[in-house]
Amino acid sequence: MSFKSPKDFFVPLAVGAPAPLREIPARPSRAIHFFDPSNPKMVDKIPQMVGTVDVLLGNLEDAIKADNKVAAREGLVSIAKATEGLGGQSGTTQLWTRVNSLDSPWALDDLITLVTEIGDRLDVIMVPKVQGPEDIHYVDRILAQLEARAGLTRPLLVHAILETARGVANVEAIALASPRMQGISLGPADLAADRKMKTTRVGGGHPGYLVRQDPVDGDIHGARTVFQQDLWHYTIAKMVDACAEAGIYPYYGPFGDITDVVATEDQFRNAFLLGCVGTWSLHPKQIEIANRVFSPSVEDIQHARRVVAAMGDGTGAVMLDGKMEDDASLKQCLVLVELAEELSKIDPQLKELYATIEVEA
Repeated sequence: MSFKSPKDFFVPLAVGAPAPLREIPARPSRAIHFFDPSNPKMVDKIPQMVGTVDVLLGNLEDAIKADNKVAAREGLVSIAKATEGLGGQSGTTQLWTRVNSLDSPWALDDLITLVTEIGDRLDVIMVPKVQGPEDIHYVDRILAQLEARAGLTRPLLVHAILETARGVANVEAIALASPRMQGISLGPADLAADRKMKTTRVGGGHPGYLVRQDPVDGDIHGARTVFQQDLWHYTIAKMVDACAEAGIYPYYGPFGDITDVVATEDQFRNAFLLGCVGTWSLHPKQIEIANRVFSPSVEDIQHARRVVAAMGDGTGAVMLDGKMEDDASLKQCLVLVELAEELSKIDPQLKELYATIEVEA
């Protein structure tokens, strides 16, 4: 078996294609808001949403009927060309797309049309149902050829969705498959079906997946507290580890119960605490929740800045409020401080909020 030389990993895969990135930009993407480019009502709202959400994603795959596939693709091209501030290096809101699955009749035309017509405005291409690194290699080569044809000067990035058991088993290889890899999202609905899980919910917990308090005084029929568990904890943690290893970004996927804003916030916060940087939004009301949850709180930033100030050169240990803080604490705090700085660049309200924080000795 032969392996590609590490020296060649950052060489363009097509003559004339831009050089691959050596580091994925840390662009805030707290909410990836999905919209149907073939739906006139949704399309009319897009200009007003620019600047209010980190990412707008034109969906071409699931939820788009077969006879609307071409209209959705053409609609996305029109939106990208006509909407100020959307996509590209100078855009205030990133423009992503989810293309059709690689085994579908539409995937190749999706890539050809989007890259050659709006490649300069497109930031990330989300690939559904990724099974292994071979799927990323296929997309990688095609994108390089299309970038060269279109004369693009920056490479398009790729985002994979974990929607199959095989994809989860191969998540480390998927994350490391290409320097184009921007991140990975959990796709709970398709993954549940592929695993033959006994749930019809899109994300979140399940009342039947629980642990129960031990019997009180041996009475198994007496009152006992029940704790509902998270069906997706293992998969999210595995995905987060793979992304951290590869230097890319993990995301929670969709939360289907749009009306239950409390459970939505709980699930988003669980993902945030585990290491995810953002989530999907299926309805505008989920954008506000995601923006809030995936932004560090004032209290967290105040504490993090205190630790950074107290640690000096980062060596040794200090006591703050009766708790020991050391090198590991500093690294955790720097994650929050750096995230706050990045968010402040795009969110004026957060910039003002974080600027009011005073660091006490």
